[in-house]
Amino acid sequence: MGVVNVTPDSFSDGGTWLDPDKAIAHGLELASLGADIIDVGGESTRPGAQRVPIEDELHRVMPVVTALAQAGSYVSIDTMRAEVASRALAAGARMVNDVSGGLADREMPGVVAAAGVPYVVMHWRGHSADMYGPAVYTDVVAEVRAELGRRLRAVVAAGVDPDNIILDPGLGFAKLAEHNWTLLAHLGEIGRPEGYDRQFPVLVAASRKGFLGKLLAGSDGRPRSFARSDDATIALTALAVAAGAWCVRVHMVPGNLDAVRVATRWRQESATALTPADGSPRPFEAGAG
Repeated sequence: MGVVNVTPDSFSDGGTWLDPDKAIAHGLELASLGADIIDVGGESTRPGAQRVPIEDELHRVMPVVTALAQAGSYVSIDTMRAEVASRALAAGARMVNDVSGGLADREMPGVVAAAGVPYVVMHWRGHSADMYGPAVYTDVVAEVRAELGRRLRAVVAAGVDPDNIILDPGLGFAKLAEHNWTLLAHLGEIGRPEGYDRQFPVLVAASRKGFLGKLLAGSDGRPRSFARSDDATIALTALAVAAGAWCVRVHMVPGNLDAVRVATRWRQESATALTPADGSPRPFEAGAG
């Protein structure tokens, strides 16, 4: 999933693609480089960001969504607003990526259900104006699984097909660095939220995020810049896909696409290595998954 931020203030590339023509060209470039999905957003969710008027969000995203869809790209609309999602879907978007998981706009699940499109439900505890205040956990994996389970039940009750739901652990959203790393180490559990016996696909959105910059801080303690965290993002992409992630959301496609291919091949071979010739499970696999 390639990112197109049509915003003046996104944490990594705010303002770079605010001009619609530049955003469209960037989206087409991401697709040409191998991105399967182009995720278009018009409202920054960086730490401390304030909400923008819906008119501004629509003005930013609609020309971009329309042009990319007409060019044949598989477009995802990154929004917390039902009206923005509805208009984007009518213009050709085929997926909704809602960082609030339906909490910011209670009409969103109904829009998604009526359209019958894939829906990314992210773990979320509130708007970005207070990004880290709610980052308090006793057991981050158990609590994220429980809260995602509650959101799943709510959106399914609103008519969303469970087969269209993708989960996102919400790295960085009401999460400190240590929470992000713990969640990444337990992706399989995140894909099986509390109250569900099935495995849901998981989207990992770690590209250029601050916890990578902190890990790679220089000797002076200064975090690595966003733009210089792409190699770390590639490494994390490989690890996430090897651990079972369905998709990764990234700013740069080259490198990350290679990582996806390598990790996918690794995962395929690992699955083969774990299966005896007669197809029966090994003892330590019995009852797993």
